[in-house]
Amino acid sequence: MKILLTGANGYIGMRLLPQLLEQGHQVVCAVRDKERLSIDPVIRAKLQILEIDFLKPISKNLVPHDIDAAYFLIHSMSSSTTTFDEMEATTALNFISYLRNTSVRQVIYLSGIVNDENLSKHLRSRKNVEQILSKGKYHLTVLKAGIIVGSGSSSFEIIRDLCEKLPIMITPKWVLTKTQPIAIRDVISFLTKVLGHKSTFNKSFDIASPNVLTYKQMLQQYARVRGFKNWIFTVPVMTPKLSSYWLYFVTSTSYKLALSLVDSMKIEVVAKDNRLEQLLGIETHTYEEAIAMAFKKIEQNLVVSSWKDSMVSGRFDKNLEKYIQVPKYGVLKDEKRMKVNDDQKVLQNIWKIGGDNGWYYGNWLWKLRGFLDKLSGGVGLRRGRTHPDKLYPGDALDFWRVLLADKSARRLLLFAEMRLPGEAWLEFKIDENNVLHQTATFRPKGLKGRLYWYSIIPFHYFIFEGMIRNIVKS
Repeated sequence: MKILLTGANGYIGMRLLPQLLEQGHQVVCAVRDKERLSIDPVIRAKLQILEIDFLKPISKNLVPHDIDAAYFLIHSMSSSTTTFDEMEATTALNFISYLRNTSVRQVIYLSGIVNDENLSKHLRSRKNVEQILSKGKYHLTVLKAGIIVGSGSSSFEIIRDLCEKLPIMITPKWVLTKTQPIAIRDVISFLTKVLGHKSTFNKSFDIASPNVLTYKQMLQQYARVRGFKNWIFTVPVMTPKLSSYWLYFVTSTSYKLALSLVDSMKIEVVAKDNRLEQLLGIETHTYEEAIAMAFKKIEQNLVVSSWKDSMVSGRFDKNLEKYIQVPKYGVLKDEKRMKVNDDQKVLQNIWKIGGDNGWYYGNWLWKLRGFLDKLSGGVGLRRGRTHPDKLYPGDALDFWRVLLADKSARRLLLFAEMRLPGEAWLEFKIDENNVLHQTATFRPKGLKGRLYWYSIIPFHYFIFEGMIRNIVKS
């Protein structure tokens, strides 16, 4: 089958894509920016990639006419705390317009469980999108899931951060709300098995694990799987805003996502039936099994995708392709050079930079800078990196974004997503004479930007000098 995959660079899309290819389907990926589709070049070569922004009206229909099915995996919950419902409605309407002149027979939409009478704004938006999509000239299959548990998912990473960092927790009363999580492996199974399955046409299904748990029980069971104990005490006085700040500072989530999550965590998200499990012959995993599977992937460095690599996890939600050309004029620079004896070893060191590996010199200063950035509402160092020694364009790397990662050209280019009075690039390149060039470029905004740069020159001298030295010698 020829399949249109929207949200291809999202958490679910990145997991679904290799499964569709493995099953022999021809996949057309729709993304806003080709450069942000951070996948292996071998997989990329098998795809047709379209640049489409579904928030904008159609100017030219790029979607092939002979599409058989399409996945709608787009959401805007992290993009805005006030208008994401309008954005999601616009996206759905434009999606229908793109499909109008195609031969598509089935659209598969991954939504949220919306059985509670008092829905959050996020869940109301999900329900509204379903109603919009149902008006298209195709068969709609809707899968409704609650919390998705898997390595790199936002929910899993929040639970992980809370439990690993806080053995004793003072929590809001919403931790007593019931929910029914599901393993990412089961979500992908449902998404692939309903494809072309006529019994699922024009129907919606709840999908979930066998366990109905409170968020408190989820935290406790996580600790049990990991082999330690935690103590959780609830208080009735923590407002939604305070709860959001609490999640933001303790966990790796962004503030916008934290605010939306807290709003939804007050609502029971419990499945009504398991019809689809019986129809497709799927036996879902328990919550504890989902945690164990997630850690198996983490320990083997096989995390396929992470919500942190999403553009909305950082400061910018726009096309970063224009930043690949580092400006030459009106900028301030710190450039270091050092002769390289073993270029492949040095490239390995460069490709391992950040995350748990650190920055090769003055890691406590990098952590301090990340902490200050987070205090000011930035991303800080919370995102780390998805893989310990692989980098692709579009990946998040601490408070940087990978713009270019080309080992054959021996070049890595990063763009800063921290809060700055200007724009910053960090580049590593080995030239034809085997000299490593490490260049920090800063384009200041006004006097404030220049004062910022000159105030940190003393720190740059030690940090950047030590970094290039240890990259070459490590």
